[in-house]
Amino acid sequence: MTHDLVDRLTEKHDVRKTKRKLTGSEKFWLIFRYIALTLIWFLVVMPIYVMIVNSFKGVDNVYLVDAFKLPIPLDFSAWPVAWNGAAFFPHGLNESMFRTLFFVIQSALISAVIGSINGYVFAKWKFRGSNVVFTLFLFGMFIPYQAIMIPLVKLSNTVGMNKSIYVLVFAHIIYGIPICTLIFRNYYETIPNELIEAGRVDRASMVRIYRSIILPLSIPAFVVVVIWQFTSAWNDFLFAIFLTGGSPKLSVATTALNFLTGSPNAVYYGMNMTASLIVSIPVLIVYIFLGRYFLRGMLSGSLKG
Repeated sequence: MTHDLVDRLTEKHDVRKTKRKLTGSEKFWLIFRYIALTLIWFLVVMPIYVMIVNSFKGVDNVYLVDAFKLPIPLDFSAWPVAWNGAAFFPHGLNESMFRTLFFVIQSALISAVIGSINGYVFAKWKFRGSNVVFTLFLFGMFIPYQAIMIPLVKLSNTVGMNKSIYVLVFAHIIYGIPICTLIFRNYYETIPNELIEAGRVDRASMVRIYRSIILPLSIPAFVVVVIWQFTSAWNDFLFAIFLTGGSPKLSVATTALNFLTGSPNAVYYGMNMTASLIVSIPVLIVYIFLGRYFLRGMLSGSLKG
């Protein structure tokens, strides 16, 4: 009897296993959050569902009244037409997709390298007025595309880049430098200064320290910047439409969709859905396979010390 009483008094209770009853107010907000998340999920997923479902209904078998219905039977005829083109759609997506991949990879890699060098200088080799220069770099992030449309077109015409896809490479590199510099600068601030001092003690130059110490530690930041620049350049429409003049020979993924909308008397919804799905596949692949690395890279530079 005495031993049982002592055991009960000295027994340790696991607080984590004890569930506190929710009050009426807490239950209401919990239910409200679940309902709100369900509605948001529905709003996000439903357009994707409609696009996928209607891409398997053929070129001209999609109507607004049955847009939400499943395809019975499956019709894949819109996919080769959207990719290769046809008599009534002379411009397919194949050339535009490869052209987009060509300029997007270049602009992402070049802007990432330039941003890395700038971030390294602003973070570890500060000079008089470096904070002012860095602030001016950041102003480039807030200049809207519409504000530089006319000057950029005149510049591209003057240097003869208006008839080349490199005009888009140039535009996205220039616009990508500010955000790339910001990301790399914040990331390099988390690298201990003792590593830089150790390199100086060994008489390593500024370039040698960057190549041997900083660059091997920059993989997470490079992943973040490349993914950011890739998606930004791939999804861009404004630069692509006014710098190329809407020419089919310079069309990229987003502008090529204009040539697949159909005629003024008929809109081929099946073709539109299929083409939009094909154009979005590269970005989906990037985020599906590299999304976790993107988050790790963002978080790795968010805390210092």
